[in-house]
Amino acid sequence: MNPAPPTVIQHAGDEFLIATTPSGHAIAVDVKAGRKSAPGPLELFIAGLGSCTASDVISILGKKREQVTAYHVEIRTERREEDPRSFRRIELKHVIRGHNISAKSVERAIELSTEKYCGAIATVRATAEVITTYEIQAEQNGTGTSS
Repeated sequence: MNPAPPTVIQHAGDEFLIATTPSGHAIAVDVKAGRKSAPGPLELFIAGLGSCTASDVISILGKKREQVTAYHVEIRTERREEDPRSFRRIELKHVIRGHNISAKSVERAIELSTEKYCGAIATVRATAEVITTYEIQAEQNGTGTSS
């Protein structure tokens, strides 16, 4: 069995890093406070966590044959004041738009992702409070409205 290639983090100068993933994709990382020329390390971490749960939820809703026309996750975080300033609270709001979306299906998809499938959430659960909510927006004649 061949081991997967490593993730490689390379110093690029001027407080920039280049992260290269095992799949070969390179991502600039800005570690200089306030500059914001590229995502910071914790921004990438939270984006990965959100992507992990989003991929689960949209896949599960598809398997349940829900008619989703748009979907996104909004993430808000709170960090501890003391170093290492780890996440204290992570709030994930799943926003689903579609035709006749079942609240029960959405709740179950989020529960399965949060409790069973998303490795990123499982990684932070011991040290951070993870709160999930959702909003279903009904699609009517090609336009979305909140319901």
